[in-house]
Amino acid sequence: MANQDSLFPLKSLLFCFHASNTIIVSFLPLYLQFKGLSGTEIGWVLAIGPLASIFAQPFWGYMSDKYQTVKKVLMICLMGLLISSVIFFQMSSLTAILIMAAIFYFFVSPIGALGDSLAQRRSDALGISFGTIRTWGSIGFAISSLLVGEILARTGVQHMIWPYLFFGIACLVMCLTLTDVKTEQRSIQLRDVKELIQNPPFLIFLFLVMFITITHRASDSFIGIYIAQLGGGEGLIGISWFLGVASEALVFALAGFWFRKFHPLIFIIIAGVLYSIRWYMYAAFDDPALIVAFQFLHGLTFGIFYLSAFQYVTRLIPENLQSTGHLVFVSVFFGLSGIIGSLGGGALIDSAGGSFLYFCMGSLSLVGAILLLIYHVLPFGKESKTKAVAGS
Repeated sequence: MANQDSLFPLKSLLFCFHASNTIIVSFLPLYLQFKGLSGTEIGWVLAIGPLASIFAQPFWGYMSDKYQTVKKVLMICLMGLLISSVIFFQMSSLTAILIMAAIFYFFVSPIGALGDSLAQRRSDALGISFGTIRTWGSIGFAISSLLVGEILARTGVQHMIWPYLFFGIACLVMCLTLTDVKTEQRSIQLRDVKELIQNPPFLIFLFLVMFITITHRASDSFIGIYIAQLGGGEGLIGISWFLGVASEALVFALAGFWFRKFHPLIFIIIAGVLYSIRWYMYAAFDDPALIVAFQFLHGLTFGIFYLSAFQYVTRLIPENLQSTGHLVFVSVFFGLSGIIGSLGGGALIDSAGGSFLYFCMGSLSLVGAILLLIYHVLPFGKESKTKAVAGS
């Protein structure tokens, strides 16, 4: 019981951090619009996050490995989150917002990964499932999307700093009582990256999935603005995120019943087609309630795609490079694709509107699914080269 009780601070930290992250993901675009920024300018600000994460995550990961602690690095990042967020939300000019956004995201972007890392290590130490700890992050995300959405619908999106600081302070308080663990993973070496670069199937796969991941990240950035354009309020936006996260959690929970029945690429292609259908539906309908209702497709798209792609990447790379390969895949998904999706999506929604943006996203996803189908049918030496590298 004592061991289980010791997980309460960690579960609470994950709950509060993902609850705070919901506020940024769901409502920051609307807040920036309230500040007077155009769609293109909002795209620039949102692109800062994934750009900062490309540098911040390896840096803070290295610091965690170097000093053999996750807890202390988490505390530094959380203090940086609180201080930088207060300053960030005071900025008005685009230049000042961009500068503070870079500093803000430098501290925020690694917190989720560090929390997951600590949860993985604690679950291993206690002999329990990682999912029983990590699920509290999803619960926090879902509850916050509903609760904060209703609060901001009544008070106005300009007050989003207050619920964000509430959850941020709660994170820091919980972090003080965390049980730390020693880290033993070595940092990424240049020779590891070189070996991955010499793995053509891996590189081709990363390039092809970007046709799909760019659309996912663009929707993350602009679905709130699109729903607002169609006449929906903050409460409806909160409900849309709740439905999406709930369906995602359901797909992950039931993965044991559907996963591994086919090759992972088959599921990735299916997810790409579903992404395309989903975006075309978003483009076709102008009722915000229908857009929110279609958010249940988030689980069938992102849930299936992410789990299958992660599994396929594991197949493509040798065992000694698993962590490096996963990090590269996540960096492409949430980093590089996030930058392109935010910049391109901001320009499109500004010049042609949300409906045209989602039509373009539907077309891009369809192209990605077709290219992945060709990739799957043509051998490219995938299996033989992968096994050869793994066995060498």
